Amino acid sequence: ADMPLLLPSAQTALRPRLDAWLRQHALAPLVAAEFDDSALLKAFGREGQGVFAAPAVLADEVAQQYQVQCLGTPGDLMEEFYAISVERRITHPAVAAITAAARSKLFANPAAA
Repeated sequence: ADMPLLLPSAQTALRPRLDAWLRQHALAPLVAAEFDDSALLKAFGREGQGVFAAPAVLADEVAQQYQVQCLGTPGDLMEEFYAISVERRITHPAVAAITAAARSKLFANPAAA
């Protein structure tokens, strides 16, 4: 069955990428709603109001927290994350630990594993 799409609002960083991906694949889904708040978007998804995009690296957490299931992961849709520091090298132990965890857990290439 066709499910309506729940989208982040146009002001979010992800929305232009989603719009471009939909155009690239000649998809024109029925948009049920647009949200400024990603938690509210996922809550509407949990209640069966539509499908939504979420980062693949968080699929397990999103599924558990919102009682939803992943329908697929398009390999050609990516979201970028940046860590900005005034120092060239990360010297603070907490920042170094967060960066190392992100590199190993969140941004590990699943295809290479």
